[in-house]
Amino acid sequence: MFPRRQFLQGSLSMAALAALGPLLPGMSFAADSLIRRAIPSSGEPLPVIGLGTSRTFNVDPDGAEMGDLLEVLRLLLAGDARLIDTAPSYGNAERVTGELKARANAEGKLFLATKVSSTGRAAGERQIEDSFKALQSENIDLIQVHNLQDTATQLQLLRELKEQGRVRYIGVTHYLESAHDDLLAVLQKEQDIDFVRFNYSVGERNAERRLLPYCADKGIATLINRPFLRGQAFARVRQQPLPDWAAEIDATSWAQLLLKFILADPAVTAVIPATSTPRYMADNLLAGQGRLPDARQRQLIVDAFG
Repeated sequence: MFPRRQFLQGSLSMAALAALGPLLPGMSFAADSLIRRAIPSSGEPLPVIGLGTSRTFNVDPDGAEMGDLLEVLRLLLAGDARLIDTAPSYGNAERVTGELKARANAEGKLFLATKVSSTGRAAGERQIEDSFKALQSENIDLIQVHNLQDTATQLQLLRELKEQGRVRYIGVTHYLESAHDDLLAVLQKEQDIDFVRFNYSVGERNAERRLLPYCADKGIATLINRPFLRGQAFARVRQQPLPDWAAEIDATSWAQLLLKFILADPAVTAVIPATSTPRYMADNLLAGQGRLPDARQRQLIVDAFG
């Protein structure tokens, strides 16, 4: 994996580096300019940049890593973003998220998304109750059936929790392109799903064929994971300087360029890159500002990615 930090050295423009204050001196963004898109089932606006926690938040809740993670969360909020996506299957990530929320005094400020990945109703109930405890919250904004595990059973449970007001939105997820047809089949069968989460990037574009158009047509919110192909995207462009034309869409790093490619599809509600590094969180937030690529510029990004 090619270190992302090498792409940040000197790649952020002076205009993009003005005042993030004491958290990251010299780096700034305008908190009131983050793009928002409506959740179709409710009309609620959601900032287009969120935060994933797979791997990055699986740390000791009492360990030294919590310092950087707290800064990551504070940056998310300082940038007027609020979506954080986690799961019971991510090790300590749910517990860490809940602890960071408490340390940052962020109760009521976050859009909390987690998942259920159990077989059978009783197991699903136990896992979900554990999620409420780990996240230190009486309500969770979004719970998703993870990787379509026991989908019918868990969706019914989530519907009941939604009716009780403990969960605001329900959804389904998968992380592989080979599962996109299965996701689509579930969306076609179940008429009350608010969100679907799946992989989509300049290097994995299968979702453009059917999944994204279907969600746009039927009014289903989409969360995008693996936008950097788990870091492999940076390796693909490691010999290339940031193209001059990136300035046309207000991109000052490769990460921003890759995220803007995704956000240029209007069917994308939000993208959730995972990070444990404050500087990367700030860089990701900058992708949610300014201009997005048109069809010509998207093709330039594809060509540059090679």
